[in-house]
Amino acid sequence: MTTDTHSRRTKIVATLGPATDAPGMLERIIAEGVNVARLNLSHGQPDDHRARAVAVRAAAAKVGCEVGILADLQGPKIRIERFAHGPVELHVGDTFVLECRPDAAPGDAARIGVSYYGLPRDVHAGDVLLLDDGLIALTVEDVVEAEVRCRVLIGGKLSDRKGLNRQGGGLSVEALSDKDRADIKLAAEIGADFLAVSFVRSAADMQQARRLLHEAGGNAALVAKIERADAIPVLGEIIDASDVVMVARGDLGVEIGDAELPGLQKKIIRESVQRNRAVITATQMLQSMVRSPIPTRAEVLDVANAVIDGTDAVMLSEETAAGAHPDVVVAAMRRICLGAERQFEPKEDLNTADHRLDRTDQAIALAAMLLANQLRVRAIIALTESGATAQWLSRYRSAVPIYALSPFDDARRRMLMLRDVQPVAFNHAGQTMASSARQAVQQLFAAGKLSEGDRVVLTHGDHVGRGGGTNTLKLLSVGADGEVESLREL
Repeated sequence: MTTDTHSRRTKIVATLGPATDAPGMLERIIAEGVNVARLNLSHGQPDDHRARAVAVRAAAAKVGCEVGILADLQGPKIRIERFAHGPVELHVGDTFVLECRPDAAPGDAARIGVSYYGLPRDVHAGDVLLLDDGLIALTVEDVVEAEVRCRVLIGGKLSDRKGLNRQGGGLSVEALSDKDRADIKLAAEIGADFLAVSFVRSAADMQQARRLLHEAGGNAALVAKIERADAIPVLGEIIDASDVVMVARGDLGVEIGDAELPGLQKKIIRESVQRNRAVITATQMLQSMVRSPIPTRAEVLDVANAVIDGTDAVMLSEETAAGAHPDVVVAAMRRICLGAERQFEPKEDLNTADHRLDRTDQAIALAAMLLANQLRVRAIIALTESGATAQWLSRYRSAVPIYALSPFDDARRRMLMLRDVQPVAFNHAGQTMASSARQAVQQLFAAGKLSEGDRVVLTHGDHVGRGGGTNTLKLLSVGADGEVESLREL
């Protein structure tokens, strides 16, 4: 097992499930490089998620690192109901009826109930409906009261509770279900560091989720999952209303079509970084490794391209939750990230780019990156309360590692989603700013992250312990035993 927090810049999110419940497995995947553990609230009971959250904290402590927890809401995913006698086979040209009422009988090869009773209002003759992530396609021929009467375009085996999408989007189901509202309270209870909102269509969806989270006493960073075609026209507004963005390629690919997905993934990553938000790329990244011990070449290229495009994090789903060897999958993801990072070249010229600087800490972050690149410093050290300065620093993609020193556990765990940022526990209580700077350098020197002769850039605020006040940039030279040999303030 290997930990590589000193060198890997891209973060790894891994979904927990039965496969990671095996004795010792959680410790192994953390040691292999997991930064954030995802609890998929679509599956399992509340007590399962409570137990896994406790297990994550214990395993991280045992391995000797910090791991964030992401609670992922199920969202209003539209599903068909259950069949009377197991899976059915649909054939091209067959008629098939979707019954949108609570008293629909168990299904058969001619009809099936649907969980969303408003479907007849949202679809019209000629619409294409996709089942089971697009494996089965139906064309709507007629809508009669609660029945959507269809004909099979693409057939296949259909089983219970598969998802339903309209090609091109446009279904008006509410963003948060009753289950989601209960699960927001659960996320607050277990101290989740991130809360993912599924099937987001607008900034208002994120604002509603944030309000409910705060009312429940939670302080998690909000993740907007982009998986609906409806979200694309208002993408910028959704990004601004969120803390993190997820390219959720499963349902998104179904709604917009696979051919459009690669370009849109690049667009979401680019806009998220430009708008100072972290971004996760997710869904089937190493899907073959659910069973296979090695990834396909196509999967390696898929992950590497996301890393080269600038994603902050890559996510594993079924591969770790239900796969044959979660630790092997995480190790493969780590190797691919490291390999891709060696090929990453920042596209932005910091010297000539037209940056709109609205905040002092943003200006300090840009200045720090300019200085770091010009002087070839070993690292950037950010003394930060909330992590805001570290987030700005990470948006200016560079080869220089960023050490974000904060006394607050929750702030450090939220920074675990930021590319290039390595959060470090740091207690500066009762110290002057000058003594805090010296202690920060000595602490990183003792941890083996700095060496004698290194030059580092340090950012901080005038007042220790006050958030949002980063306004100072210093150039430090590391002397013997980690002492500050020289100090210039810019």
